[in-house]
Amino acid sequence: MDDAARARDAAREALADVEPEQLRERLDARIGEAAVTPGVLALVTARALDPDVELGDVTDRAAGVQLIYEGLRLTRTVAREEPWVTAPTAADIDADMDILAADVLVSRGFSLLACTDAARPAVDVVRAFGRDQTLRDREGTDAETAVGLDRNLEVDALELAVVAGTTAVGGDPPEELLAYARDLAADCDGEFPPAGRALPETTADRIADISDRAVSATDR
Repeated sequence: MDDAARARDAAREALADVEPEQLRERLDARIGEAAVTPGVLALVTARALDPDVELGDVTDRAAGVQLIYEGLRLTRTVAREEPWVTAPTAADIDADMDILAADVLVSRGFSLLACTDAARPAVDVVRAFGRDQTLRDREGTDAETAVGLDRNLEVDALELAVVAGTTAVGGDPPEELLAYARDLAADCDGEFPPAGRALPETTADRIADISDRAVSATDR
């Protein structure tokens, strides 16, 4: 099983008991179509730092990162489109379902990370998202600034992914690794690759190299 399938399956498993059925099906469909870059990066990071890691121990973390990102991304979409204002009244139910789905995604993501060293960074991601969206909605915010504030979510999601992957093997990510996560997000230009692709093939080697240099610097 490749990392994309592993991250997607873990995210779906975390939602398997959601009720009612209509909501669960909506969530499952969304995960099926989602770009799983954050979840994959958590897995790739853990394996790059420890080739012998049991990925079964990391998949919950990867799913947690993925669900939090997907929930916040859905929230951002609803906030941009303002369906209650622009759509007919009959569409309000769909908008309400999207908000409910976003809440479930984020809460399930938190539950998967709650007992890990990624729990506090996950809280920070959600707080930063709320702050950015508040600033975005302020009167006088220009289009360029609004785009930058929106794209912070992708940056924060990939930073959280490397935190989740690194702490899964018993360490903390060096600043260079966090910077690399930010570079990956910048390369995506605010939109992660489609469901069939996730990360550059060189990602694992880059992460391993960054980690080796950080360890060497610590030993000196």
